[in-house]
Amino acid sequence: MKKKIKAYRRTLLGLIAAALAFAFVTLAGQLSLSSQDLSDEDKRQKIDDMYAEYKKQFPEVRDISPQMVMALRSEGKTVLIDIREPREQQVSMLPGAITEKEFMNDPAKYKDAVKIAYCTISYRSGKFAQKLQKKGIIVYNLKGGMLAWVHDGGKVFDQNGETHRIHVYGRKWDLGPKRYQAVW
Repeated sequence: MKKKIKAYRRTLLGLIAAALAFAFVTLAGQLSLSSQDLSDEDKRQKIDDMYAEYKKQFPEVRDISPQMVMALRSEGKTVLIDIREPREQQVSMLPGAITEKEFMNDPAKYKDAVKIAYCTISYRSGKFAQKLQKKGIIVYNLKGGMLAWVHDGGKVFDQNGETHRIHVYGRKWDLGPKRYQAVW
């Protein structure tokens, strides 16, 4: 009987130790995922690194930098296509952007414009551009998406005007500049 109690205690203590170790590792992992401690420069690099990984899924899609888009926009030669969900778009959008639905209702309307798709970090927009490219419609992908856009000095807007809020998926994508608030 005493052997069974000792064995039970050892098992119970082992389980408690394992649970504590798991909790510690999980908490440490969560803390290491936090971008709050990163400098804006480090966040910008992380965006580029994440995008480089996503880009492997649509290598044939042409990228365009936020700086190039800003220059083209000043000439009035672009249409920005926001691929995100309506709830994300309600938080903020790039200036003058249209929704995917608006674009798809009449893509011929934009035949003379440089078409640029975007989303939070340009994964979904890359897949969208890939799909349209197969149909013969050239759509550029905004490299690094909204996150890169705001880091490079671009502004975002909601229904009330300029805002410093951007929609992201969660903590991993909370990579906006310090002056921006991430919403998820």
